[in-house]
Amino acid sequence: MYISLHNSPATAGGRPAPRGIRTVSSTVIALGFVSLLTDISSESVAAVLPLYVTGALGLSTIAFGVLDGLYQGVSALVRIAGGYTSDRVGRPKWVAFGGYAAAALARVGLLFASGFGALAVVLTADRIGKGVRTAPRDALIAAASDPTDRARAFGVHRMLDNIGAAIGPLLAFVILWAVPDRYDVVFAVSLACAMIGVLVLALVVPNLRTRPDYQDGAERRRVRRDAWTALRRGPFRRVLAAAGILGIVTIGDGFVYLALHDRGGFAAQWFPLMYVGTNVAFLAFAVPLGRLADRVGRARVFVGGHVGLLAAYLVAALAIDDLVATLLCLAFLGAFYAATDGVLAALAADLTTPETRATGISAAQTVVALTRFASAALFGVVWFAVGRQGALIIVAIVLAGALVAAAVALRPLLRAETP
Repeated sequence: MYISLHNSPATAGGRPAPRGIRTVSSTVIALGFVSLLTDISSESVAAVLPLYVTGALGLSTIAFGVLDGLYQGVSALVRIAGGYTSDRVGRPKWVAFGGYAAAALARVGLLFASGFGALAVVLTADRIGKGVRTAPRDALIAAASDPTDRARAFGVHRMLDNIGAAIGPLLAFVILWAVPDRYDVVFAVSLACAMIGVLVLALVVPNLRTRPDYQDGAERRRVRRDAWTALRRGPFRRVLAAAGILGIVTIGDGFVYLALHDRGGFAAQWFPLMYVGTNVAFLAFAVPLGRLADRVGRARVFVGGHVGLLAAYLVAALAIDDLVATLLCLAFLGAFYAATDGVLAALAADLTTPETRATGISAAQTVVALTRFASAALFGVVWFAVGRQGALIIVAIVLAGALVAAAVALRPLLRAETP
């Protein structure tokens, strides 16, 4: 892999890239470091949130299910608005900047929130910021990347993103190890990292144009009309359907970790390390699975990644040695995210045009976010009703059926030999 210091996806340093060498634009790398810092911030909070809610605040698993659903899904309320705005202005950097800045400011509220209502408001504000920034950022990645290597570029970005996602829980672990139960220290460090990420975005990432600048107004309107028609009526609808079918049976990682915690009964300060383990596994799989998606088809890798999620549910539910179960779950979850997150964005970019790319990416991400919100809230109720093992077995059975339904929805894309 070659990291270009030039913003063009096809060149390196102003010259064509050497034959056989794949380039990753400097824009992708810069955005990766912004995401790295932001994920240190957000994942350090996510790593302590299950114990903070159920332990420090004394709330129920139903309350945690609602809060986890907000954390996973409320960004869906504004994702399409962020993507649409990005497509309209054709300069997505500052749309993304607004989202990153809003999420950073929301971190201040974590220092003062001490009840369910206040915490829900803070998490909602934070996730709205995430919803605004995600599609414009991914549109920048798509614009700065060669179409034949988009999944690889997204894989590199997600790899850097998940380095931060691995550092965040590790940082939370170190803080709680040094000063037990001082969640406020975790929240303060989270705020500092988020603010640094915002500064890097403002000062380093270039303000790329993501759509052509048409001189003729009639041509611009015609191209835009055709692009929106293709978005509504083309194969992109199948991607949305499959993402929704699979998203409704994708519970939050926190539930899997709580299940492993209940089984093993290990000390609470070790809990954040499970987030580290998942993100280390992601780092190992992100680029290889991105390359695989570029070679064999992005829809195939996206559907296949959910087999890893199914395996994680089964391992967490079945009577397996606690250490083995934990390691297997973390590996399967890391592989699942590596095969789905950036790959879905690359697949959405393939099936859209520059005029609708950010909107299309945000639409796919919105479907995933909304369905995962519903899944988290429902799973909290199921766990409360039938217990840990029964709830995991139920969701595993439903996911197996959802895999078949998603494969049917994506059948034309799965048949294709290349993306």
